[in-house]
Amino acid sequence: MDRLLSMTVFVKSVDLGSFAAAADELGLSGPMVGKHIRFLEERLGLRLLNRTTRRQSLTDFGHAYYESCRTVLAEVDATDALAADQLVEPRGKLRVTMPVHFGRRCVTPVLLELAQKYPTLELDLSYSDGFSDLAENGFDLAIRTGDPEDKAGIIARRVARQHMIVCASPSYLERHGRPEHVQDIGRHQGIIYRRSGGIRPWLFPGGQTVIPINRIRLDDLDAIADAATSGMGLAWLPSWLVRGRLQEGVLVQLLSDQPGLPYDCYAMWLQTPHLSLKVRIAVDALATALPKMM
Repeated sequence: MDRLLSMTVFVKSVDLGSFAAAADELGLSGPMVGKHIRFLEERLGLRLLNRTTRRQSLTDFGHAYYESCRTVLAEVDATDALAADQLVEPRGKLRVTMPVHFGRRCVTPVLLELAQKYPTLELDLSYSDGFSDLAENGFDLAIRTGDPEDKAGIIARRVARQHMIVCASPSYLERHGRPEHVQDIGRHQGIIYRRSGGIRPWLFPGGQTVIPINRIRLDDLDAIADAATSGMGLAWLPSWLVRGRLQEGVLVQLLSDQPGLPYDCYAMWLQTPHLSLKVRIAVDALATALPKMM
């Protein structure tokens, strides 16, 4: 059997947690996945996995071998990328995970334009506001907003800078008055974006933070903009998301005398000795196009 293929099958079985899942992902039969694992174990003379009818777990040696296999396979991919870079254009599948609204409205149009420019480039796009593990989920690129966590083996490049603003509908302001200072916000109803964990304060330049009265909490930015438009309270949103509503007058920007808080957007990828052409071109395209949208 091909040793590199067997390593790939082994790593995928560990990442996905079962032979069946690895078989589906790789287009193999379940018994063939088992043959690849047994081939490695027989060649090494050591067991890699403890298997029962319900679950599988790595042996101590299996864990060390798994980490080594990941390194070897990454080096192989990097070596293949050297050849790919000699091609005139990027090709193959580009898997990208991104936030739902920022991804759909800002990132996707840029990537679709790349796909039109390069017919040999395939796109596999995933929309989620939660962070996906790049290695475990097989993504080439992740787009994330806010300060990136300092994670070993992850490279982050800022590709855009959003500006967060506070806005409300004219009807809300008629009933409750207009906040003139950041601290006034704490006395107003706010529509809060709540993704996971506790409620996060609204951030302003100079390190100022405030949490408004938060009777309404949503996990969808468009829904927050809709609620603010209907007069339910103040909203803290990226300016690009509500630009049309501001122009129509259904929302009004507040505290416009203060600079909007810059909220950075990053492209993130796994550290590798040689960045693939498709990833590099995608990141460069995003870094060029996204700031114009902000």
